[in-house]
Amino acid sequence: MWKFPGGLSEPGEDIGDTAVREVFEETGINSEFQSLLSVRQQHASPGAFGKSDMYIVCRLKPSSFTINCCQDECLRCEWMDLSELVRTENTTPITRRVARLLLYGYREGFDKIDLTMEKLPAVHTGLFYKLYHKELPESYKHMTGMD
Repeated sequence: MWKFPGGLSEPGEDIGDTAVREVFEETGINSEFQSLLSVRQQHASPGAFGKSDMYIVCRLKPSSFTINCCQDECLRCEWMDLSELVRTENTTPITRRVARLLLYGYREGFDKIDLTMEKLPAVHTGLFYKLYHKELPESYKHMTGMD
């Protein structure tokens, strides 16, 4: 079955950093986080260590293209055209759905599918958090009142 690279976050590791690290570990491809695409939540999943499972799919931009497949984690790695991935039967339902989502974003604009990340100050002095959301139009980004 074809699937996107993935794995567990390390304690304290941000979502985008996990995606970049896992892609590198499994494929040898260097990449940069672009956006969050989807979240799958599942309960009582075997292999989830008795916890609810969140599978977060990120869109990354590759900065290298030569694949060095990790034989411990993958049987095979290859670049695949999104149109081909959408049509293949030999994949998981989430991979097929995300491939359709990516194809739509590629054709119509990633602004239609991306959840961007914004670093904001937390209520606790000196701390920050990352908020993932659809991009706001410029006219709403710095609103102070109901103009």
